[in-house]
Amino acid sequence: MRQLKALVTLLILGLAISGCAQTYGGGTYKGGQTRMSHTVQYGTVEQVNDSVIEDSPSGLGALGGAVVGGVLGNMIGGGKGRVLTTLGGAVAGGAAGYAGEQAMKTKKAIEITVRLENGQMMSVVQEPDETFMVGDRVRILTGSDGSARVRH
Repeated sequence: MRQLKALVTLLILGLAISGCAQTYGGGTYKGGQTRMSHTVQYGTVEQVNDSVIEDSPSGLGALGGAVVGGVLGNMIGGGKGRVLTTLGGAVAGGAAGYAGEQAMKTKKAIEITVRLENGQMMSVVQEPDETFMVGDRVRILTGSDGSARVRH
């Protein structure tokens, strides 16, 4: 029983760590983007819309939830019902794990449309770590990997 509790605890901790979401704000850089040059363009904010960043689930939430649910279902069930409670726990745990991972990988964002000085329009989606208003003068930083961010 002690080993079972340790297994369940480790699975829950693993799911919590694997679900840590990365951020996509204008001031956030990946390690590979540091010490690299970025092209800077200036422009004026034309429009700001609410948006959502939704990363694809890895499947670890569903897998971990199914394992934990199956273990718990097995502990609850007895006799002939043990197989049914194990399967039911695995299905319910998998669904709950998937939903939990999906919720952790969905973040609020903003879509900022900017008219560049050369007349072109550019749109960037990022987390709302700064407030942008129509008419704001901004910089768009574009990395060699194609990533872009809007900054004041």
